[in-house]
Amino acid sequence: MTAQPETSGSTAVKTKRVLLAAPRGYCAGVDRAVVAVEKALDLYGPPVYVRKEIVHNKHVVQTLQARGAIFVDETDEVPEGETVIFSAHGVAPVVHQEAAARQLKTIDATCPLVTKVHHEAKRFAATDYDILLIGHEGHEEVIGTSGEAPEHIHLVDGPGDVPNVEVRDPEKVVWLSQTTLSVDETMETVRRLRERFPKLQDPPSDDICYATQNRQAAVKKLAPDADLMIVVGSRNSSNSVRLVEVAVEHGAKAGYLVDYADEIDETWLNGVDAVGVTSGASVPEILVRDVIDWLAARGYAEVQEISTAEETLVFSLPRELRTDLKAAGMATTGTSDHA
Repeated sequence: MTAQPETSGSTAVKTKRVLLAAPRGYCAGVDRAVVAVEKALDLYGPPVYVRKEIVHNKHVVQTLQARGAIFVDETDEVPEGETVIFSAHGVAPVVHQEAAARQLKTIDATCPLVTKVHHEAKRFAATDYDILLIGHEGHEEVIGTSGEAPEHIHLVDGPGDVPNVEVRDPEKVVWLSQTTLSVDETMETVRRLRERFPKLQDPPSDDICYATQNRQAAVKKLAPDADLMIVVGSRNSSNSVRLVEVAVEHGAKAGYLVDYADEIDETWLNGVDAVGVTSGASVPEILVRDVIDWLAARGYAEVQEISTAEETLVFSLPRELRTDLKAAGMATTGTSDHA
C-alpha cells in the first residue's frame, strides 16, 4: 500500500519525494577489489592487467581503463611475466595454474565471502558430498566455485531447475549458493530441494553475502511506499538486477535499472509522488548522487533516507599486494577513489 500524505481539511497535498535506501552501493568486497587495482596502478604503473571486469559496473571499469588498467577475458591474453589481478568474483583453480604457467604475477582480489564458498565446496567435496550450487549459469562467481570440485557440484539455476537435479546419494547432499542472489528466491529453491532430498544439509553459514541481504532488506522496507523504484547498477550485475525484482515483488509499482542518471526516462515520473532509489553493491556513490540531483531538478527535492542496517566491515587488501606496498613504503589501506 502506498503511504498516504498528511491531509489538510478535505484536500490531500502530495509531496514529491525520494525514498533513499540505506545501505546501498559499495560493499567491503567491491571496495577491496577496486582499491587493489588503484593501488597496483600506483605501485607498478600502467598497464596492469585484470582478468574479467574487476566488479560488474560500467563506470568503475571505464574509469580504471582510463588510468591504465587493461581488462582481458583470459590469462593467455596477458604478456608473460606481467601482473594480473583476478576479479572480485573469484576464479577456478585452473586459472591459477594457467597464470603460473605464464609466469604471471597474480593478485587475487576475490571477495573473501566468495572465497568462503570456495572453501565450503572443497570441504564437502573432500567428504564425497553432492553439492547443489544455487546460482545463475554462466556467472563468473558460479564458474569459479564450480571449478573447485567440478565432479561434485551440480548447478541449480532457480526453483524451476529443481526437478532436473540428480544426485548419487540422497543422504549426502548439501546446498551452497552464489553470494549475490535474491534471498527469497534462494530460500524457495532450498525449500523445493528439501522436498526432494529431506536430508539436504545447509552450509555452515549464509552464503548470500551480508551486503546483498542488507540492500534487499532496505528495498523491501521502502518498496510499498514507492510509486517508482530506480536502481543504479549495470545489467551484468547480479545483485543490482535482483534489487529491481525485489522492489517490484514487494510493492513498488514499477522498477528500472540504470547505469547513469541520464538513462532515466522522464515519462517514468508520470503520476509518481514517491521515487525509491538504491544502488547495487558495485556502484560508486557519485552515480547515486547524480540520480538524486536529476530528480531534484524535476521537483523531487525532498529526500528521506530509509535505513535498515549499518555496515562497518572492511577487508584487508590482497596479501600479495600488501607485501609489495609495504616494501615500497606505501599505505596498505585506503578507500576507493570511486566510493
